[in-house]
Amino acid sequence: MTVCAGRDGLLMNNRRSDRALHLVLLAGLASFFVWSVIRPHDLFTWFLEALPVIAGVLILLLSYKRFRLTNLAYVLICIHAIILLVGAHHTYARMPVFDWLRDTFDLGRNHYDRIGHIAQGFVPAILAREVLLRTSPLKKGKWLFFIVVCICLAISASYELFEWLVAVVTGTAADMFLGTQGDVWDTQKDMALCFFGAVVALLVLGRAHDRSLGKIGVETAI
Repeated sequence: MTVCAGRDGLLMNNRRSDRALHLVLLAGLASFFVWSVIRPHDLFTWFLEALPVIAGVLILLLSYKRFRLTNLAYVLICIHAIILLVGAHHTYARMPVFDWLRDTFDLGRNHYDRIGHIAQGFVPAILAREVLLRTSPLKKGKWLFFIVVCICLAISASYELFEWLVAVVTGTAADMFLGTQGDVWDTQKDMALCFFGAVVALLVLGRAHDRSLGKIGVETAI
């Protein structure tokens, strides 16, 4: 009884101390959001690119009390959201720093969208891993790895289909949203980068994620 009480008390203390970090992340993201929506390159493109951030934040806020994520997951989500908001403000084909890199190193295109698609696999991989470990019978192992990667590829494919739908409905208005920059293999490369990001996240952050889960009382041992 004493051990259980001590463990429960430690978990409660961890949750209270984590709230400060979560508020800092939310405030920082809110600041980026305000900056992003002020005089974006194209308002329609901004809306399309920022829509996942808006939807994601609303879901996280509504589920915060019932299903609080690990600090690692929240930090990664915040970073991913900032990447999306920067792309929304400038459009992915016109991000100034990557314009400079393109011109300086004769890269042929602005590669900021490649960063976005790596993040599209990297961050959802940890989020999917966490949800599966906490809500399903799955444990650490090959099946968890495989299913998480498949989920990330499904997310990537769904987003590409969404881009296609926007292109069909809006015609030329979708050029900045698609951001293919003349590359006929852009869609395939985007999905490959998502796959790469998911695999790297699982290999590099798996143990750190286990420790983060342990702090909220989730056992991940096989």
